Amino acid sequence: MERKTTRRRFIQLAATAGAGLSISSPLSAMYSGGLFTLNSLGANQPKPGNDGFIPNRAASWWCDIQDIQWPQKGIRDKIKRRAENFAKAQIDTAINFGFHNRFDFAPYFKQLHGYYNNVCEELHKHNIRFMDHYSCNHITRPRNEADFLFVNKFERLGVLLIPEPEAAKYAQYEGHRYQDLCEVDLRDGSRGYASQYQYEAFCHNNPGLHDMHGKYLQRLMKEVPFDGIEVDDMCSYPGNTTCGCQYCRDRFRRDYGHEIPAFPDKNFFGDTTQENQLLWGNYANPVYRDWLRMKSDTIRDHVKLIKSILGEKPLMTCCSNTGPIVLNAVALDLEKMAPYLDIFMLENVGTNIRNVNWVEMEGEALHQKDIAAKRGNAPAIALSYALSEKGAYLGWGLGRFWGVANWSSTLNGRLEEDPANAYEMEDVITKPNNWEKSHSDYYYRDGQDLVEIRLVNNYYCRENGWRDGAGFEHWDRSQAWAAQLVKHNVGYRFVRSEELADANALSREKTPLVLDGAGCVSDEQFTALQTYLSKGGTAWIALPFGTHDHKGNLRKTPLSAILQQKKYARLRFIESALDGTPLEKAIQGGKFEPALKQVKGDTRWAARVRFYKGRPVIHFMNAALTATPDEIKDLSGIPLIKDIDSVITDNTLAYELDTRRVQLPDMVLMSPELGEQKTTVPVKKISQTKSAIQLNLEGLKIYAVLQPST
Repeated sequence: MERKTTRRRFIQLAATAGAGLSISSPLSAMYSGGLFTLNSLGANQPKPGNDGFIPNRAASWWCDIQDIQWPQKGIRDKIKRRAENFAKAQIDTAINFGFHNRFDFAPYFKQLHGYYNNVCEELHKHNIRFMDHYSCNHITRPRNEADFLFVNKFERLGVLLIPEPEAAKYAQYEGHRYQDLCEVDLRDGSRGYASQYQYEAFCHNNPGLHDMHGKYLQRLMKEVPFDGIEVDDMCSYPGNTTCGCQYCRDRFRRDYGHEIPAFPDKNFFGDTTQENQLLWGNYANPVYRDWLRMKSDTIRDHVKLIKSILGEKPLMTCCSNTGPIVLNAVALDLEKMAPYLDIFMLENVGTNIRNVNWVEMEGEALHQKDIAAKRGNAPAIALSYALSEKGAYLGWGLGRFWGVANWSSTLNGRLEEDPANAYEMEDVITKPNNWEKSHSDYYYRDGQDLVEIRLVNNYYCRENGWRDGAGFEHWDRSQAWAAQLVKHNVGYRFVRSEELADANALSREKTPLVLDGAGCVSDEQFTALQTYLSKGGTAWIALPFGTHDHKGNLRKTPLSAILQQKKYARLRFIESALDGTPLEKAIQGGKFEPALKQVKGDTRWAARVRFYKGRPVIHFMNAALTATPDEIKDLSGIPLIKDIDSVITDNTLAYELDTRRVQLPDMVLMSPELGEQKTTVPVKKISQTKSAIQLNLEGLKIYAVLQPST
């Protein structure tokens, strides 16, 4: 099983100790004057998508502890020099990285804001935008010698200024003592602790945090002319151990009519003997499901508060994935936060040798791309970590293949010491950025994917912890479909819960609708699906389907039984992508015809058709990559990537195209790996509805593009 050092690794495997609701604290009468709340700020639904600031070629602006010594001349000179190098690397967006747990640095905000002001001044001279990036709800507080040594060994990517325990008792900002803002551990009443990061976590439901963060954000906006901001970690990393504070207890009682039970009530908390606390919880208990909903409601409302303060300035948060059930345990819910975000990011590729298996991340990328699309076509951006040029190039290629912006970031601070051959951030991405600008400058926001299949991933399944009889979740099936769609070069997009409940939206497209293991289905969704089918819509369903409602309650009769009785003309029941190859069988059986059919060569060169202002471009990404291991290993003990190679030997590829859907003009094959070289690829007509192309990718390892010659 894959092990990574990114937030993705934590959310998936770590072993650790309805939009629009306003915050209305039962203790609001205790506060007077300048308390920030959602109500006092009069937050309204923000306008979708902010076209005033759209990242394209982004990179991390790394800070270290020396930078807090601004305005020393050496620091100011370094800012100027780096801004010039960012410009040479064709970077249009610099995203702050370093002073992460922001309230750790409250005693130094004057110098820190002065530094960021200076950074903005120099970047803006080159028309480069600056996004601040910080965590508002964590402070670094290792609790023992082992944690202290660990954080200083593997968490150096965040500047570390850790107070003595005695001093930490009195740490505060704007009159709010940090220890009073923390989540409360349900086991013993101690402060909530994220042991995987050595953080103490503030409670998103605490009005003191809203006040403190709101006042800080207003100050930051006055003192730093940033262009956008990523408020990170909008989740609850302590997981199922928190939160038992009075505000969470009051809200759970008020909003859901329940009490948080005492620990360890196994009917609620499940099997708490499991080391991985993210796996605790009894999803068969509707009260537990409601508790998880309440926790993500709380974070959504905090995001809404932040957006109300920022106004027109674009807001982004981090999200390494959106599909699996385990996200509920940390209340990470991008779909619920989406109405208040302007830019959507996916934390994507890590630094160890297993990260060349990019198909495993394909589903998450396109799922989050759809979340952004439904937010007024908001920008989507993929963050790719790397310690070498090859790793950065892999991330750049994936951004092009997926049709999103690229955020490239080195990650030296996740190692005990920086490698001797460590690159500056701007250096790892200079070559592909400059090649793209000169030879293939297709703006991702102009791109429209060729969509041949619509893949349903229904949020209700994740929210209610639904699993089939074998223990697989709905997202497992979505990922399996994504892999098969990549293998057969079939363009697709995701359909999520809101669209599935809209019969008109479903009927606008004629492409097949795939529902694999959609166990939780609402009455509204089922009605919309029936309307779609009655109008001649095509749907492929793999059982189980509709065994539960949208709240996770078991239905007396599965909705699939009703569908089977009605015998809709274009409804097919198929095997799951987990159990077989339903797409391949549909193609072979004449039930589905791809627009781009490979007839020769290794099928592990994945191809994706996208139209840029109506002009077709085909992006190729190698799905058979292998990494040469470095001598250096990450914190999981897995070697880093030294080099990337391909195991494909048959690189002469041939395709047939359905000219009713894709008509190619004169085309040329290009790649950053070929530099200035261009190879003409003739298009041959073979019938009234078919054309053919043949191309040779010999010598290419990662990425290529077939684009119009003029």
